[in-house]
Amino acid sequence: MIRILKFGEVSPDEIFARVEPTFDVEAIVTDIIKNVRQRGDQALFEYCEKFDKAKLTALQVTQTEIDEAVASVDPDFLRILEQAAANIRKFHSHQKRNSFIINDEDGILMGQKILPVDRAGLYVPGGTASYPSTVLMDSIPAKIAGVGELVMVTPPNAEGKVAPVILAAAHVAGVDKIFKVGGAQAIAALAYGTESIPRVDKIVGPGNAFVAEAKRQVYGQVSIDMIAGPSEILIIADAKSDPRHLAADLLSQAEHDKLASAVLVTDSMALAQAVQAELEVQIPMLERHEIARASIDVNGKIIVADDLRQVIDVSNQIAPEHLELCVDDPFAYLDQIRHAGSIFMGRNCPEALGDYLAGPNHTLPTSGMARFSSPLSVDDFIKKTQYTYYTRDALARVAKDVAKFATAEGLTAHAKSAIIRTEEDA
Repeated sequence: MIRILKFGEVSPDEIFARVEPTFDVEAIVTDIIKNVRQRGDQALFEYCEKFDKAKLTALQVTQTEIDEAVASVDPDFLRILEQAAANIRKFHSHQKRNSFIINDEDGILMGQKILPVDRAGLYVPGGTASYPSTVLMDSIPAKIAGVGELVMVTPPNAEGKVAPVILAAAHVAGVDKIFKVGGAQAIAALAYGTESIPRVDKIVGPGNAFVAEAKRQVYGQVSIDMIAGPSEILIIADAKSDPRHLAADLLSQAEHDKLASAVLVTDSMALAQAVQAELEVQIPMLERHEIARASIDVNGKIIVADDLRQVIDVSNQIAPEHLELCVDDPFAYLDQIRHAGSIFMGRNCPEALGDYLAGPNHTLPTSGMARFSSPLSVDDFIKKTQYTYYTRDALARVAKDVAKFATAEGLTAHAKSAIIRTEEDA
């Protein structure tokens, strides 16, 4: 049963505290990456048989497999995928940056070019659930950015197949290549390349502890979006809120992972107790009730505060991945919130709306990283290149200043490279 605590009985650092794995993820991942680098596809085939129980003869998903998957998916679900994709495109199209040129002084021109990465890799989790929403959320911003090639990796089932809804989402989003490989080995393949899987410049997408650790280890060889931890939600709710709604919202995150953290903060003990009771009603009804039960009992919390406004400071300290404001006037709080991955406003905006259909991205910073990082966006798939042009006369006007600055740092060759050009003109 979820715990009810008084505000102040748990520190901000402990609000999303969770029991972490006891095995050595780092060492295991290091060995996997080394093996994939050395043995390429053969290592991937072996890991697929070991972890996914699938004996593959080819890693790439064929066009025939994609066509069959799309044909097998419920037409109404395809319609929903298309609608979600349209909403995601609409939102993310506003994020696209433009190159610029500055030319407001004689003989001087400066500028910045916005360029997409050549090739991006998208990791889509498998295992206990299929996530077509992740395909849309992570690939559509890449396409808007203009990425040349988008490569998706996802683990197959024991029959060597990828879930049809995953392939259908990839088709809708325009993914270029899809490979049947998951786990840390998939991240290694994207980072270093194998005989079948091309090396990418950027890797995005959520995953388990092994995937997160693999992304951490290959960072520098490639860019990554973020090191995402287990899912988390903080709900701030007043006494008028419906306990059934709040319980359902807490469970929407708890069912992701036993390590997920679902926390409610309210100014009503009566509401806290009602939500506690409602969780016990709803958990047994879930297909993933064992996962939800473990998450709620171990990591879940209901915190009762005297005043919801004091909770905003704590929310900013913990910087939650998902923040729900279940109050009459959520906009009264919005300007006070500085750190949150995504904010869901009012009583009719469950976090699940953001997961699937609304349009803003659902790949979000966790573990307090919203203090300094952002949701996945078009910006994650671009890079900036700057350029500078000076005429001889323009350089002559500043050459002595450049040289003096360089000399102050003890870099006389730098100074000479500016001065020598003015000496040549003399």
